[in-house]
Amino acid sequence: MPTLEQRIARLEAESQIRQLVARYCFTIDDRDIDGIRALFAPDAVLKSADGVMNATGVDAIMTQYDGRFDVLGPGHHFMHDVQIDFVDDGSQEATGRVIGHAELWRGGRMMVTAIRYDDKYRNTDAGWKFAERTIGFLYYVPIEEYPGILSTPLRNHAYPEPMPADFPERLPTWIAYEKSRGRG
Repeated sequence: MPTLEQRIARLEAESQIRQLVARYCFTIDDRDIDGIRALFAPDAVLKSADGVMNATGVDAIMTQYDGRFDVLGPGHHFMHDVQIDFVDDGSQEATGRVIGHAELWRGGRMMVTAIRYDDKYRNTDAGWKFAERTIGFLYYVPIEEYPGILSTPLRNHAYPEPMPADFPERLPTWIAYEKSRGRG
């Protein structure tokens, strides 16, 4: 059984990672460039599940965000649930899944999106940082198309042509379940 000190250290690490996730929302919405940069480990990776975003290293990540900010107006990110799993003793590495949503102004339109982040965290001399962050979308649609959007797989409208959503239909567990029910 872990010692009291180990258990407290784990709780502190979890709290620090949750704060990292929260800071991400505020810094992105505030366009706090220095704050965004400070969230990532120097060799971090930022990518999207659909492969459009793929940046390695803080400078490349910031270039990726500059491109996103060029097409986005004001936005508001909300994180709902954070699942954190520690690697080994939990002192240096952890993985996480975060679900949330955002309200965004993009291309002259109000958009809403349901987001899933698959994360890897690393404890550095400056605290816990994102080592890898993969962004996926259940939907990313103009608000007027929100009602009924889950009736179609083409739920990612972040691009000129609608694209398939990143989840859940592509997940191995979803595919296996649908197949077991004779639907896949």
